[in-house]
Amino acid sequence: MVRADDGLRGGLALRGARLSWGSRTYVMGIVNVTPDSFSGDGIENPVRAARFAQAQWEQGADLLDIGGESTRPGHSAVDETIEIERVEIGRASCRERV
Repeated sequence: MVRADDGLRGGLALRGARLSWGSRTYVMGIVNVTPDSFSGDGIENPVRAARFAQAQWEQGADLLDIGGESTRPGHSAVDETIEIERVEIGRASCRERV
């Protein structure tokens, strides 16, 4: 949920935490759950993805981006239901650990 109630440039409230834009630099961890990730680090196994997410969290990530579709040049579009399924499996696995 985005709110602009702190006099800064807005913020984000997630699971009881508040990220106030402009107060400091936040770090976003990236977990690619695609077989054809742009960066070549796609993790299709939900347990491995969750471990990777947990490691990023423990190393200081403030929030995580779980990607379900490649953005590499020339990639083939993925059906929305497949993308949602990938992200949901990744999200559920990560939430158990983080």
